[in-house]
Amino acid sequence: MNRRSFLKKALGSLLALLGLSGGTYYYAKEIEPVLLHINKNKIVSDKLSQAFTNFKIVQFSDTHIGFHYTLEQLNELVSKINGLNPDLLVFTGDLVDKPHTYHWNETIIQTLAKLHAPHGKYWIYGNHDHGGYGTEVVLEVMENAGFTLLQNSHTTIDVKGNKMVLAGIDDVMLGKPNMDTTLHQANPDLFTILLAHEPDYADTVVHYPVDVQLSGHSHGGQVRFPFIGHLYTPSYAEKYVQGKYWIGQDKLLLYVNSGIGTTRLPYRFLCKPEIHLYTLEGQR
Repeated sequence: MNRRSFLKKALGSLLALLGLSGGTYYYAKEIEPVLLHINKNKIVSDKLSQAFTNFKIVQFSDTHIGFHYTLEQLNELVSKINGLNPDLLVFTGDLVDKPHTYHWNETIIQTLAKLHAPHGKYWIYGNHDHGGYGTEVVLEVMENAGFTLLQNSHTTIDVKGNKMVLAGIDDVMLGKPNMDTTLHQANPDLFTILLAHEPDYADTVVHYPVDVQLSGHSHGGQVRFPFIGHLYTPSYAEKYVQGKYWIGQDKLLLYVNSGIGTTRLPYRFLCKPEIHLYTLEGQR
């Protein structure tokens, strides 16, 4: 850690200690974690036909069910997502915080099965999904809820004979991501969206024919302070933390979702939970 990073984290930790020990503590623990923000974005591309104009994609990520995020809250989230009438739904990893200790039951499947999107529901593994022996149980839950796994693979989304590619890689930290396998036989001329749990993997993705990367993992830092920003983010979410980034001379557009739940510490401060709503606009 360099001197600048050390001073930033030391000052941030002091502010956190002072601020969260007062009235801010209640807000950060009880109020902000339930203030869901809908982050709306328009994606315009001349690689998309006009048939995709107003096509809506909803991304949610990092629910971390079991760590201060309940199935009742998940049910409310499902209702809000369905209210947006997505054409396509994507989940970018970390369903349950600790799969090996979580009390799995049919309720979580029934709740996720309520989500509706006429062009499909897709998901990728996050590090918490693979971690804690969760690889198989999370897969079973998501499949039973009607989600399709993209693990170093891709699919084609067809709207009235017009197509785009939706791809997904395995988790970077605990899986075996492989971009060559992921895009094998994919048409490079088609507009391509990649789901990748860890946002910093974009520095690898930029060398492939991908137009947009959708990620989570960072939680936006969970706790942020004015002038300082986030105090901490996990590995592979240290460079790209929150929001929108253009990478490689505007070659790759990256969106980093701040997630729904929390992990490690049950707080959010100046970093509301969010879902992303992307509205496409075709130009050909």
